[in-house]
Amino acid sequence: MRVSPAERTMNYVVLAAFAVFALFPVVTILRDAFSPRIGVSGGIHPENLVDAWRIGGFGASLGNSLVVALIVVVVSVALSLGTGYAFGTMRFPGSRVLFPLFLLGLMIPAEAIVIPLFYDLRTVGLTDTYAAIALPQIAQSIAFGTFWMRAQFRALPQSLVEASALDGAGPLRTLVRILVPASRPAIVTLVVLVGLWTWNEFLIALVMTPSGRHRTAPLGLANFQGQYTADNALLAAGAIIVAAPMLILFLVLQRHFIRGMIDGASKE
Repeated sequence: MRVSPAERTMNYVVLAAFAVFALFPVVTILRDAFSPRIGVSGGIHPENLVDAWRIGGFGASLGNSLVVALIVVVVSVALSLGTGYAFGTMRFPGSRVLFPLFLLGLMIPAEAIVIPLFYDLRTVGLTDTYAAIALPQIAQSIAFGTFWMRAQFRALPQSLVEASALDGAGPLRTLVRILVPASRPAIVTLVVLVGLWTWNEFLIALVMTPSGRHRTAPLGLANFQGQYTADNALLAAGAIIVAAPMLILFLVLQRHFIRGMIDGASKE
């Protein structure tokens, strides 16, 4: 199907408009982050980032977020590989009932369960710990991860699994040696998505750490905003500090992420 020059031009116009719409908030934050603080003369002020880091104590909150994100990503992706492999390549009693139960995790918002979870975790002495922040997010991420990896494994040729079985490989070896390398873009996409969701999670971290000892980056930014609501330059600098790790992660893995998203969109 040939595209006329007018249609191609219109496509570029629409894409450019969306790009401007998406980049405008980013440009605004960058402008504010390097603008003069209250009582400071004009010009560009990169020292705002240093001041925001020092005053806001973002080192500790970023470290907490990194620990929680690593726990959630590693555990949820590993478990999602197993559950997705089972639901995508095997037939076992109860699979048609269990898979919709997994999908319930996509439908139940955190706001509906966070208070009962807090009391349950407090009963077993897990509040104010990394586990209290990570475990609910692992449960939520496994729901999406199972759905995502099941679709990926079902889209792969069944002959891969059959050939591996004929060679004498067991289910675990087939998963690790055959299906995981063939599904690398989908796995990288899952890692990026779970990492982003975990890094940006606010409510669970707020409720599960009432003492603030394990305050994550979004909580650190909210606390910083409460102290410096009048200084937009410092607030914007703090927002850049909090967003920078996930931006770097996306830039490093963007090729695999985009490939995984395209492959996932094209699956039936």
